Amino acid sequence: MTQYVIIGDGISGSSAAETLREEAPDSEITVITDEGEPLYNRILIKEHAKGKLPEAPISIHDEEWYDERDIELSLNTHVTSVDTDEKVVRIHQGEDVPYDKLLVATGGTPTQLPVENSDADGIHHFWTFQDARRIRESAEAGEDAVVVGAGLLGIDFAAVCGAQGVSGKYLMRGDRWWRYALSADGAEIMHQGMRDVGVEPVFDSGVGQFETDDDGHVTAAIDPNGDRYECDWAGVAIGLTFNTEFLRGAGLEEDNGIVVDEYMRTNVEDVYAAGDITRFYDVLLGEQAQNGSWGSAKEQGRVAAINMAADDEAEVFEWVSSYSITHFDFPFLSFGHPTLGDEHAERRYSDTEWRRVAFKDGKIVGGVLIGDLSPQSKFKQLMREQRVVADQADALMKKSVDLDDLAPAQSQEQ
Repeated sequence: MTQYVIIGDGISGSSAAETLREEAPDSEITVITDEGEPLYNRILIKEHAKGKLPEAPISIHDEEWYDERDIELSLNTHVTSVDTDEKVVRIHQGEDVPYDKLLVATGGTPTQLPVENSDADGIHHFWTFQDARRIRESAEAGEDAVVVGAGLLGIDFAAVCGAQGVSGKYLMRGDRWWRYALSADGAEIMHQGMRDVGVEPVFDSGVGQFETDDDGHVTAAIDPNGDRYECDWAGVAIGLTFNTEFLRGAGLEEDNGIVVDEYMRTNVEDVYAAGDITRFYDVLLGEQAQNGSWGSAKEQGRVAAINMAADDEAEVFEWVSSYSITHFDFPFLSFGHPTLGDEHAERRYSDTEWRRVAFKDGKIVGGVLIGDLSPQSKFKQLMREQRVVADQADALMKKSVDLDDLAPAQSQEQ
């Protein structure tokens, strides 16, 4: 009987477990997680912190779900190491867990600011359900907050401030929010959305240190310019540190994440990886890439499981990811890899409508849509088809995108 072990019970690990049970009904499946509760929706925890959702809808699986599928779930279990020669997972207490095939889906841990008092009481990161509970408590009790981290995770803190009536200062290192994917035009729409909910963007800023009271609770952030911002709590979202410490000595290739191929295989036989933690081979890009979206992680878990259960490589991971933000009066969506690309096309249509598409070697590799999300399916289709369309940017920037306006793909081949 084949023994499958999955480390991590996020959406990628859980998706893999469910798929393995379907593909290998007679196998033994063990899921190990250091969290104290089964899978929940990481997308919805921000709505809980905003005070919009109670806890119940956020939980996806209870322990009974695993029992019904004959999947062994080990909560509050810390993996200390993996011996890929002996094929065992060593845990901090109890017996070693043997495996025939292993999936690593441990994701990351929010990176702490390397400044004085960054671990003070009242300074929050936003990753787990428990984080969301604490943030909600602080937001309901506090009047002023500081947010650090000008990216897709940091803006969730800004939204919590807006929803909970907290006056926020959003400290950004550069001259705009998510400067790697947005030009000044697009970013200004987001800045105004923040201001409209009571959060003020502060540019060319950041945190040099935090101040605390005698009880060790944060009271202010001092930016590198010496400016002081008083706060009852602070939110920090400057990226993830991948949870790979337990893999030291396991022989897995790492490059700011675990390197896998298009089948989710690592360089070590019978060891796979999925989710945030992977640096995967993107068959559409033709190179290694990373993506932290929920849909991508779920699909990686499914593909990894199919290939783990198959006698040979059965399925390639091919996915165009997207990430949406619904915090403001207008929608926002990024797709693919908007920070990559050697050229771009963009257009602003109104105070709350803007579009930008990134091209590499003439093909769409990602983009950002604000206000009007309707072109996303067409842009994703062009990505999957890998059509060269950069020379037809005018057609892609029309208010209503019609793929029939593009030159036929075959006519581009000279």
